[in-house]
This record gives sequence, C-alpha cells and structure tokens, in this order.
Amino acid sequence: MVSQLEAPARSSNHSLSYAVEGLVQVFTCPHRSFFTSVMAQSLRIAGQGTPVLVVQFLKGGIGQGYQHPVQLAQHLDWIRCNLTRCIDTPELAAPGLLEAEKLAMRELWEHTQRVVAENQYSLVVLDELSLAINYGLISEAEVLSFIEQRPGQVDLILTGPDMPQSILDIADQITELRRTHRP
Repeated sequence: MVSQLEAPARSSNHSLSYAVEGLVQVFTCPHRSFFTSVMAQSLRIAGQGTPVLVVQFLKGGIGQGYQHPVQLAQHLDWIRCNLTRCIDTPELAAPGLLEAEKLAMRELWEHTQRVVAENQYSLVVLDELSLAINYGLISEAEVLSFIEQRPGQVDLILTGPDMPQSILDIADQITELRRTHRP
C-alpha cells in the first residue's frame, strides 16, 4: 500500500504567529559513510514541500558548479564544487589545488552564504564541511560567523569527520556514527 501526503496550498497572507528556531545538526563519523542517511532526510523534507539545498564542497568531476544545480524532487537543489576531481586527502587540498580550483571553492562558499542570507532554503546541508575547514579551504571563523548570521529559522546540517570543537559546541544536535565489529 502506498500513501501520499499532499500539503495544502498556503495563501500568501498565512503566517505563523511565532517564529520557529532553526537547528544546527552535525553528522560526524571517522569513516565518511553517512551521506546516505543525510540525503534521505533531505529528500523526505523536500518531498513535504520544504526548500532544501545540499552543497558538496569536495566532490567534483562533473563540471557542475553552483550555476548548474541538480534538482532532485521538486524542492531539493544539489550543487557541487566546479572541480575536475574530488578532493579526498589533505595532499590534494589547499597546497595542491590549482588557482582555478581555489576560485571554484570560494565561489561555491560565497554562493552558499548568499542564498542562505536571502532565505531561499529552509534546510541547508553542507557536506564534508569539516574537511573543507581542516584542509584550509574555508576558515573556521567564516563558518562560525555564517552559522550565527543565518536567518533564525534556517536549519543546517553540517557533515564530515573531525568536526572542529567550536562548531560542536554550538550545535543543537550531534550524531556520531560508529562502526561496530559484531558478528
């Protein structure tokens, strides 16, 4: 049996009498294998009519960039950095990036900050953000400022291994996935 929820159309003059505070969620794991659960959550929320943005900072190779988002479902935009490759080790990061790749990373980060400030999305997923910070591609101070200055109702999901403690300290929810070695 399949059921489908349909959200009633809202008139433009309908508003809540209170503001709903957005959450900062952190998903962290030493083995980088949790994107599926974050993506499932994003698709579920987008399927309910909520605008969602998924940003992958270190994934490339498809010539996408923020100018060409992939639209999954009606309300989910998925963007990757306009890199010719994926950045998956510190050796490929900051010192090893070409100037064009550094520019693509900076443009993606600036685009992300802009669309969040313009309140275009209710949920924003910043995938492998901790690695972008740890590789020196985005500064921790910029991320903390971004979190603090985002519109109050915007939910953020930040992912990646070794999330900086300063971000963990301000997170509303931290999900740490661990492997078990049970037969």
